[in-house]
Amino acid sequence: MKLLQITLMSFVLLLASESAHASSLYQELGEKEGIDDLMAAFVLEIAKDERVIEHFENADIDRFHRMISLHVCELVGGPCTYDGANMIEVHTGMGITRTEFNAIVENLISAMEQQEVPVSAQNQLLDILADFHGEIVGR
Repeated sequence: MKLLQITLMSFVLLLASESAHASSLYQELGEKEGIDDLMAAFVLEIAKDERVIEHFENADIDRFHRMISLHVCELVGGPCTYDGANMIEVHTGMGITRTEFNAIVENLISAMEQQEVPVSAQNQLLDILADFHGEIVGR
């Protein structure tokens, strides 16, 4: 019984730690307003990037900005709920290459630098988003 209690307590502490980590990233990004501003800067970076703009020519840019803001907000522990399609559905048929994916990452880094996001927060966000690589590239 004691072992079960210790195991459960460890699990609860781990979950609390993960939640606090994500929540602090949400705060470091400036909460909802900061994320919206960051994603607006990101969209502008994409718009001027000849390497990737073709993938966004027919996109509803306002919707794209709104949905990516919600998704990032949720991913970093904010109070948002992303109710859009999953990344496989969104990117199927786009044929995004690894080079184009890297270009989009560069656009995000540039936007984060413009918004003066701390490097530690940049790295945390990039780490979270890197998990989607396989759902985006080559679809």
